[in-house]
Order: sequence, then structure tokens, then C-alpha cells
Amino acid sequence: MLPNLLLFLAASLAVTIAPGPDNVQVLARAMSQGRAAGVAAALGFASGCVFHTTLAVVGIAAVLRASPMAFDAIKLAGAAYLMWLGVQALRSRGGLSVGGPGGSGAPVSRWRIFRQSVLANMMNPKVTLFFLVFLPQFVNPWLGHPDGQMAILGAVFAVQTAVVFGAIAWGAGYVGEWLQRRPGAAVWLDRLAGVVFLLLALRIVWSS
Repeated sequence: MLPNLLLFLAASLAVTIAPGPDNVQVLARAMSQGRAAGVAAALGFASGCVFHTTLAVVGIAAVLRASPMAFDAIKLAGAAYLMWLGVQALRSRGGLSVGGPGGSGAPVSRWRIFRQSVLANMMNPKVTLFFLVFLPQFVNPWLGHPDGQMAILGAVFAVQTAVVFGAIAWGAGYVGEWLQRRPGAAVWLDRLAGVVFLLLALRIVWSS
């Protein structure tokens, strides 16, 4: 399985590094809320991969693929959640307030950011379908136990996602710290994060 695993890791890194909703959200979090918030978001999105792997292994993803209505319902729910995060960010007053209650400017706990990121990832049915198509391509039929192999591949994908997204958060955190020292920059960072969340929500709504 080792050659397949190395090829899978290379392909996974290419997919994770490519600009997408998840890593863009990590970037926005780190710049507007700080490096720790970005890392929390990175770990949240990586943990969401475990959920999608489970769905792919047990076959629920195939049901989603066969039911456009169920797919659209989950997709719209995810878009609505991102819109809510965007509105909260636009209403904030700066100072690590994205997603805070009522946009009051109160700092958001890292645990809450983690949970928000997990939920945002879980409510993206495209990721589930991606795992359903992507993981089996690297299963070695000679080894047997395809479900077990898919579970291992999903765990590898989650770990490399945490590493790549964590690196993005760490780098973006330096930019955010530099901007936070500028008067009024914190407010505009939150505004930027809000716009990013809203654009991602619209992208999900209008995508096929």
C-alpha cells in the first residue's frame, strides 16, 4: 500500500493547497482574529474530514449523490451558516470579534471557532462527495478490507490538512498582527473576514 499512500499524500497536498472555501476561511480567521484563532479553525476543518470519511465509508455519500434534493438542502444550510458568520463579522467592532454574540466585539473562544469550523465543513456536501470519489482511487484491491483502507486514507488526509492549514494560519497571523497594531485596522479586518464569508456563501449557493 506504500506507493499508493505516497501518491495519495501528494495528491492530497495538491488538493489542500489549492484555494478553496476552507483554507480561505482559515486565512481570514488568522488575519482578523489572530494566529491561534486561525490554527483553531484549521484543526476544525481537518476534524471535519473525519466526518466526511465516515460518510464515504458507510455509503451515505452515495445516497446524497443520488438525491439532489438532500444535497441541495444541506448545501443551502451550509451557505446560510456562512452568511450568518459573515453578518456577525460585518457587525463587529474589531478586536477578535468575528462570530461573537451580536457582533459586540467580545473575543471568541478558540473552542468556539473550532466548533464553528467543524460545523461549516460538515455542512458542505461537496466534500462528502469528493471523498466518495477521491478515496477509492487509492485503495489497493489486493490488500482487501477497502473500508479499512479508506478510513486510513481519510485519517492521512485529515492530518495533512491540519498541517497545511495550520501553516497558512501561522503565516497569516503575522500579517494580522502587523495590521492589528494600526489604528482602526482591527475593524477593517473583521469587515474583510465578513465579506469573505458572504462571498463563500454565495459561491456555494450558485455552484452546481
